[in-house]
Amino acid sequence: MIHSRNRRLRVNESIRSLVRENILTTDDFVMPIFVMEGENQQEAIPSMPGIFRRSIDLTVKECKELFSLGIKSVNLYMKVSEHLKDNTGKEAWNKDGLMQQTIKAIKDAVPGMIVMPDVALDPYSIYGHDGIIENGKIMNDATNDALARMSVSHAEAGADIVAPSDMMDGRVMAIREALEESGFTDVGILSYSAKYASSFYGPFRSALDSAPKDNMDIPKDKKTYQMDFHNSREALNEVFKDIDEGADIIMIKPGLPYLDIVSKVREAIDLPIAVYNVSGEYAMVKAAAQNGWLDNDKTIIESLTCFKRAGADLIFTYFAKEAAMILNK
Repeated sequence: MIHSRNRRLRVNESIRSLVRENILTTDDFVMPIFVMEGENQQEAIPSMPGIFRRSIDLTVKECKELFSLGIKSVNLYMKVSEHLKDNTGKEAWNKDGLMQQTIKAIKDAVPGMIVMPDVALDPYSIYGHDGIIENGKIMNDATNDALARMSVSHAEAGADIVAPSDMMDGRVMAIREALEESGFTDVGILSYSAKYASSFYGPFRSALDSAPKDNMDIPKDKKTYQMDFHNSREALNEVFKDIDEGADIIMIKPGLPYLDIVSKVREAIDLPIAVYNVSGEYAMVKAAAQNGWLDNDKTIIESLTCFKRAGADLIFTYFAKEAAMILNK
C-alpha cells in the first residue's frame, strides 16, 4: 500500500496554487527600452518582433503605459548617431545627451518609475567595444574613469540606479566613489557581475549597432572582458568583488542558459539578484511561437517563472509588457 502520494497536492488548480513555491508578478519585471533621436519616431527591430526603437516623446508614452500595467522599472539604451561616436565616449556624459534627456523626461512624466540607464561605452564607440582602445587593446582603467563620469551624469539627470554592463575590473568601486563624492549617496549600482561572452546577444547588437567592428585592428569580440561561458566558479569571484566594491544588486547575463549560475550565486549571497532574459532568448521564443511550434503566452510565463525558481529577484526581459498583460488577465 502507498502511504505517501505526491499527486495529492496536484489534484486541482486550487491545491496546486496553495502549495506553489514561486509566484511571478509584475513587480519582478524590468523592461529594457531602446531610444532614438527625433520626435514621434518609432522603428521596428526585425529580429525582435514587437520591440521598437522610439524617440523620447514616444518612450515617455510607453513608460506611462508600462507603469499602468504594474511595471515599475525600465532599463535604458541609446541608439547613438554615428557622428557622435569616438574612442573616448564623451557623448555618454553630455548633460544634454540623448540618455540624459530621456532620463529627465521619464522621471518628470512618471516619477514613480525606477529608471536604470545602461552604463557602457559600446553605443558611443566607433569600435563597438565597451572600453577605450589604445594600440589595439581595451584599456581597463581609462574606461573606468569614463564610466564613472557617465554614471554621475546619469545621476544628475535623475537616474535611480546605474547599471554598468561593461565588465571592466574595478569599475563598481570607481562608480561608487564618484557617486559618493558627487553627493549621490542614494543612487544604487546594479552591477553586471557575471556577464558572459555569449552568442545570444545578436538581436540586441543589431538594435543599437553596437557590435565590435570587424574591419579594424582591434579585438573582434568581447572575450577579453566578458566571461568565458565554459566557467561557473569564476562567476562567484566576480560577484564577491563587485559586492566588496559597493554593488547593491548583482546581475547575471544571459538568463535561461545560465540558470545554474543564478542558482549558484543565490546560494552564496543575500543581495538581490537580477537576471537578463536577453534578446536571443526573446527572439527564439517569438520565432517558434510565430511558427506555431510553441504556445506564446504559456512559454513566456513558464520561462520567466524559471528565473524566480532559480533564485532571481529581478527579471530584465523584453517580454515584460506582454507578460504583464497575461498576468493581469
